[in-house]
This record gives sequence, C-alpha cells and structure tokens, in this order.
Amino acid sequence: MASPVPVIDDVSFDDLMNDPYPIYARARKMGSVVRVAAANIALVTRFDDIVEIERDPETYSSVNPASLVNKVMGHTLMRKDGADHAAERKAMEPALRPGTATRCWAPKFEAICDELIEAMRPSGEADLFDAFAAPMAARGLDALLGFGGVDWRRLAHWSQSLMDGAGNYSGDPAIAREAAQSAREIEETIARMLPQHRAAPNDSVLSAMVQAGQPIEQIHANIKVAVGGGLNEPRDAILTLVLGLLENLDQLAAVKADPALWGPAFEEAVRWISPIGMYPRRVARPVTLGGADLEQDQQIGLCVAAANHDPARFADPSRFDILRPKQSHLAFGAGAHFCAGTWVARVMVSKLAVPRLFERLPNLRIADPAGVRIRGWVFRGPTALPVAWDR
Repeated sequence: MASPVPVIDDVSFDDLMNDPYPIYARARKMGSVVRVAAANIALVTRFDDIVEIERDPETYSSVNPASLVNKVMGHTLMRKDGADHAAERKAMEPALRPGTATRCWAPKFEAICDELIEAMRPSGEADLFDAFAAPMAARGLDALLGFGGVDWRRLAHWSQSLMDGAGNYSGDPAIAREAAQSAREIEETIARMLPQHRAAPNDSVLSAMVQAGQPIEQIHANIKVAVGGGLNEPRDAILTLVLGLLENLDQLAAVKADPALWGPAFEEAVRWISPIGMYPRRVARPVTLGGADLEQDQQIGLCVAAANHDPARFADPSRFDILRPKQSHLAFGAGAHFCAGTWVARVMVSKLAVPRLFERLPNLRIADPAGVRIRGWVFRGPTALPVAWDR
C-alpha cells in the first residue's frame, strides 16, 4: 500500500547549509520521497528514482508556474519541456558545442587563466576562491555570453544573488529584492550589447540567440539562467577538484603522472561535491513513487547531490576517488535537461584551469586546513580554500 510522504523535522536550515549529506543519507533510508521541513520541500534522494523521474516528463514536469526560477529569472528553458524547451536550447547550442568550446573558448580561457596565475604567483599564498576560481569562472562566462567586459565581481554578485533567489525556499524578502535588482542589471547589460551582436555575429551565446530570432523575453530569461549556473558551477568545480587532489596526494601524483586522468578527476569532483545539488519538478498528475503518494501540482526536489552519494550506485560514496570505476553521475542532470554548458565547463576546469594551477605553482598545498570552508545545499562548494606554494 502507498503511504504519506515521511518528514524530517528535527534539522535546521543551517544544518543543511553546513553539511547536508547526513540528512540525505537519513532521507534515502526513509523512502523515495522525504519532506525536509527546514528546506520547505519534499526531496528525492535515490539515484534510480531521479533517473526514473527524468525519463517521465509527462508525470514529473519542468513546467512550473510557481517555480522560484520563474519568479527570479522569467520563463526560462529550465522550466519547460518538449518542443518549447528544445527550441530554446537549440538557440543557445552553437556557442556551447564541444567544437566551439575547443576552437573558440579554450584560447580565451587559457589567456584568462595565465593572467590570474601570474598575478598571484609572487605572493606565495592566496585564497583560491577570490584569487582564482571566482574571477576565472566569471571572466570566462563574460566572454562566453558576449557581455563585453563586465567586471568579474559584478558578474559574480549577479550570479550569487540569482542563485540565492532561486533557492529562497524560506521566502526571505531581502534575498528576493537583491535577486530582482541583479535581474534588472543583467537586462540593462543585454540591451547595451545586443546592437553589437546584431551588427557583427560571433560565437557568443547572446549572438547565437539573436541569430536564432529569439524574442527578447527569452533572451532575458535564458541569459539569467546562464549567469547563475554558468558561473557557480565551474567556480565550485575548480575549487572542489583542487581540494580533492590536495587532500589525496596519491591521486594528485597519479594525475600528474598520467594527464589522461584529468577528465575522470573532474567528473569525480562534481560527483563528490555537486555544484548544483537540487532542482525542482512539479508532479503533473497523481502518482505513487517508491510507495509514497504524490499529489497533482506537488513540488518535489530532485536532489542530485544526494543521488551522487547513493551507496546503491557508488561504492564508498563520500570518498574522493579519481580511480573509481567509470560510472555516470547526475551532477549535470539527466535527460532532455542535461546541462548544455557541460562541455565548456570540462574545457575550462579539467583541460586548463586546474592542470595549469598545479603546473605553474610549485608544491601547491593547503595552507590552513582549518580555514577550508564548504557550504550550501541547493548550490554547494568551497567558499574558502587557503593555499600556499613555493615561490
């Protein structure tokens, strides 16, 4: 017989932000769908359940009028299915293809990476969050989108406030106001840049959308989505991969000895600490999932960070292990909504940014283990990573 959705009501929001994985493990044992009161949403935490959901968009829909993403960013492709989603994704794809990532974006990313490393190298120490990962991701995204040189700190602020707004399940009005202000500033930047992209087509995302004839409302909405996930995901992947290798020196030695391991190391990093840990779906019709009754229009969260630690899928899942047997993860989602920027992130992080850090900064090491900070649950990654190297 089906049963009501069980509830975890004895953990705080700070518990989720500080370390959600014990909560996820508890939820997986309780059932396929478990409401976490502090998050104000029912979470799906098992790998196979999320795969099943992503294969059935008619039952578990991305179309969600009540979505916080819609409120913060507009009606984006992330909250659409079928032909509408496919058309908007296709408009952006020319800028995000593997060939474009290698031909066009890799040289730009390489120049940014080398400039940042050279700027910090004489000091012998830095917090990699502000000194490298955040400006690397932000400046790369500025080029990719075709924003024309927005200051990286401003772009990082936009990204963080949009992500905070999209994850504002507690309804904090200050977070909502800040997200709305960033959304307006992004629209102003788009208005400033569109004439240039119309006059001179190029490889950027904005240019691709203009050439595809996308209406301005869709350009606004989908660029905001790209500002969010397109910055925090590579930033956090850079930091997570560096952290994982510096905490496991045998694996660092292995990847230095065999550069072919950089790709698997990147995939393991985003499995280990998934930058985008949860995204919502709307139950479009009554259904029973894993013995739990779900009502029509109920909101559920697909917790891919939890699924990527599911012991039914991954052995010793809390361990960072670049040599684990190859197995697909859900850090980039699944199905039709698989992250369109995956190839660009792979080029930036595993082919350029992290390998170059270890090549150019001799004896790179964690300077203060107590100073390492990791935070978040909807979006999670290192927020402080103090390192040192030999000058």
